[in-house]
Amino acid sequence: MLDILQTILVTLLTLAILVAVHEFGHFWVARRCGVKVLRFSVGFGKPLLSWSDRSGTEYVIAGIPLGGYVKMLDEREGNVPEELLDQTFNRATPRSRIAIAAAGPLANFILAILVYWLIFLNGVGGVTPIVAKVEAGSLAERAGIIAGQEFLSVDGKATPTWEALQLQLLDRIGENGEILVNMRSSDTGLVSEKVVTLTDWMHDVEEPNPVRELGVTLFVPEVIPRIETVMPESPAERAGLRAGDLVLETDGQRINTWLEWVEQVRQKPEQEVSVTVERDNQRVMLTMTPERKVDEGSQVYGYVGVGVAMPSWPEEMQRMTEYGFIGAAVAAVDKTWTMTALTFSSIKKMLMGLLSPKNLSGPITIAKVAGSSVQYGFFAWLTFLALLSVSLAVLNLLPIPVLDGGHIVYALVEWLTGKPVAEQVQMWANQTGLVLVVCLMVFAIYNDVLRL
Repeated sequence: MLDILQTILVTLLTLAILVAVHEFGHFWVARRCGVKVLRFSVGFGKPLLSWSDRSGTEYVIAGIPLGGYVKMLDEREGNVPEELLDQTFNRATPRSRIAIAAAGPLANFILAILVYWLIFLNGVGGVTPIVAKVEAGSLAERAGIIAGQEFLSVDGKATPTWEALQLQLLDRIGENGEILVNMRSSDTGLVSEKVVTLTDWMHDVEEPNPVRELGVTLFVPEVIPRIETVMPESPAERAGLRAGDLVLETDGQRINTWLEWVEQVRQKPEQEVSVTVERDNQRVMLTMTPERKVDEGSQVYGYVGVGVAMPSWPEEMQRMTEYGFIGAAVAAVDKTWTMTALTFSSIKKMLMGLLSPKNLSGPITIAKVAGSSVQYGFFAWLTFLALLSVSLAVLNLLPIPVLDGGHIVYALVEWLTGKPVAEQVQMWANQTGLVLVVCLMVFAIYNDVLRL
């Protein structure tokens, strides 16, 4: 119950920050351009809280936190007193309207840069991507990648950590051609270039994991099956498992690592399992029944509710990069640019059929990721906030009527031709754009439900 409450609160906070920053961008630039703002709303629907300032702007916090808006004075929405005509949005210059429309996405990009700056100031850690296993017949094996090698770069870009490697490979989803990978042998230190040949790589994969799709398993320290935590009211607690227990056997089969134990549990949802553990130097036999759960790929698995003490990574595999004030700012801008380019590339590939549309996510997935990110700490949540801020900025820049990008297109056409887009054309385009946006939201929610 507390986990659900935490997820709800974190999701509301995340969305509120993103929406408030986005709408503040529109609000601030509109006022600087001399356009009168009637309402600044975070959320839709019935107002929960509202107040007004001396300029007559109403500030609203509404009940549906899935967006917001800035309502400006506009002759197309009602009669406007003659003395206020010069403060209407529709009479603002095309350049001013472009600035106002672009200000929302720009504010989200600035937020992402500031958040990444804080993250980089704190220092960024990671783990060296070293190959532990190569699947037979995989792309990696055909390229000559072998166990023990370290990924140094992909297509000329350094991959010092797992995250960097995944990001570089993600950029090649849905493509044909070759990936140039530099590998370093852990035995000799020799560096060699490997060529991975792609054919519509992962174009139909719902939840792409590029390293796994290469056929590579990266090295992780061996984890012994010693239980560190037992969740309250879980199958494990009901069976009598305790923190500190060392799992020895499951249904008579010897368990040597934590992954072996997890695999045994996952394969037996709602099936009675006998477990032998070592407790205070004595063998204790227990019986438990894993709870049935369904993962995001609709796979059924068993769950018992225990956690493990993770071992430390070897010091030589740990990567910690520290930044100064300026260095962190430069890295933050570069990271925001990288994530923006990756987001635009993903949208392009989805439209071209090179990336499965099932990767489109909606509010349910956002809530799940927001809730899980905060469990990994404040900086994990900040990383998610920055990524979501970039995604919101990119989405709003798409040239779809009713989105900011659509308003920018209207103003650009007027600026270049000297004539505004006909109101009838705008009305038809806005209705079409609204239908498109609603369909995308419904499809995203549908994908979310399938992942439950």
